[in-house]
Amino acid sequence: MRPEILEYNYDRLMGGTLTAAAKFPVGFQKETDFAFNYIPYFRGALKTMIDAGPTGKRFIKLLASYYENILTARDQGKMIVGTTFCNTPAILYAMDLVPATFEILTALGCMVWRRGMFDYMDYAVESGMPETACSAQRGFLGAFLAGLFENIDFLVCDTPGVCDTNANAFAFSSAYLDKPFYQLNYPSAIGDDRSQKYHIDDYREMIRFIETHSGKKLDYDRLAQALAEINRQDAITADIEDMLLMVPTPIPPIFNVMIYAGRFCFAGHPEYTELLEVMLEDVTRRMNNGVPGLKCGEEKLRIFMCYIDHYTVDMNFYEYLEERGIAHTGSILTRNFRDGNKYVRDLPDNAYHVDTSSPDAMFETLAQMNARMPMVRSIRGPYDRHGMWLEESLACARMYQADCVIYNGTPGCRNTWGMLKPFARDVEKQGFPVHIMNDDGFDDRVESWDATKERLDEFFHVRGLL
Repeated sequence: MRPEILEYNYDRLMGGTLTAAAKFPVGFQKETDFAFNYIPYFRGALKTMIDAGPTGKRFIKLLASYYENILTARDQGKMIVGTTFCNTPAILYAMDLVPATFEILTALGCMVWRRGMFDYMDYAVESGMPETACSAQRGFLGAFLAGLFENIDFLVCDTPGVCDTNANAFAFSSAYLDKPFYQLNYPSAIGDDRSQKYHIDDYREMIRFIETHSGKKLDYDRLAQALAEINRQDAITADIEDMLLMVPTPIPPIFNVMIYAGRFCFAGHPEYTELLEVMLEDVTRRMNNGVPGLKCGEEKLRIFMCYIDHYTVDMNFYEYLEERGIAHTGSILTRNFRDGNKYVRDLPDNAYHVDTSSPDAMFETLAQMNARMPMVRSIRGPYDRHGMWLEESLACARMYQADCVIYNGTPGCRNTWGMLKPFARDVEKQGFPVHIMNDDGFDDRVESWDATKERLDEFFHVRGLL
């Protein structure tokens, strides 16, 4: 790693950046435009958020709060827990712990800083992580291994399907820094009594592990409050996703990343509820006023992202969709699979429900929710098995009236790359053109954004979509 990078802690740099960004959109438009001249390194990302209106501004505050929690944890006597986006943070908030989610912390650096997370990704490789490992973990992991992040007390993660690079990133960091580590297994089936009982028992063991290493007993009243908050969050999300069904939709493309990033950061916490309330008010106003979600004013095309979005510098992907008049109907990260959601009706045995009637009921609720986190639910094995990647993607693409399906990931996503071509073939058979992005959602060095953009334009042109 370059010596100048080692001079500054990653968490304090990012925390300071987001705190400043959260205070930025105040005053008159002329003042805002003038102030942009003084933030050349994250101007593009901040402008995208400010242009997204009240929701974008509230999202910046949510991200700033996430870093503030991490940076002030020691002063408040709280422990920091390393975790993954496939493990709901609700249990950690219920136990008064502070989550540090590897993938979120990587994506933020990729989107905000012009230099991206390249130095940190490379340092993770220098420390022993394979270069072919997923960049979603390698970015933050490099900063963590270099000692440029607040000390993490222990690690808790959920094996996301068969993604060995995700699982190995947490096991590697635990061994490298000698941290206590608990890894949940993924359930072999969804809706099967035997596998679900195993998953619930495994989740109980994880809570016992957390209690042992945090010195805190689970407070069931706080857990009930977190689940009640999730109830509110799920209801608002369902209302927003109903408006995503509209053609044209009043929901801007960037709102999709806010929905799932907010959930990964603050599920069960009022911070996420407040974001969703602002978002619902925002999109309802757009709908009532007949204002489309796209800034260009015309919805020309609707896409469904069958895996993840593209997160590199200045939020180029979302600006690209805006410029081309392309509505984003979400990805496997956007959906939460709560009972009652319309897309779940075509996927029996795939939903979870919230029950706070007893401690056992709350344990089961959390375990079932966790079993339906992205990748844990979607990519556990054969892509065409019941309730898996193919069935889910087709159900969502049909419901949200997508004109095409787009795959994006990282070179480290070997479990999806191993079945991507037959998956694409089967999706095409159902009438949805499929484009495979050969880039890295977190690392522009694999394929430049200019090249990625040209390939997207070619796909839309050749398939007669734009």
